[in-house]
Amino acid sequence: MSDREPYLSVVRGDATPEETAALVAVLTARAAGGTRPSPPVTTGNWRNPAHRLRLGLPHGPGAWRRAFYPGR
Repeated sequence: MSDREPYLSVVRGDATPEETAALVAVLTARAAGGTRPSPPVTTGNWRNPAHRLRLGLPHGPGAWRRAFYPGR
């Protein structure tokens, strides 16, 4: 045994040596991985030329209402 303090200690519970080894392996792999990959950058849809097109107005009874309140 070494005279220095352990690097990792179990505070609660009763971890087996295999569980402690698995935890150390995960933490080591995480630390070796470097930084997290950044999420992909999305430009949005505002440059889409289809947004410049106007859609036709609805026809028939109640069309004026559907033109201004499409959810009804």
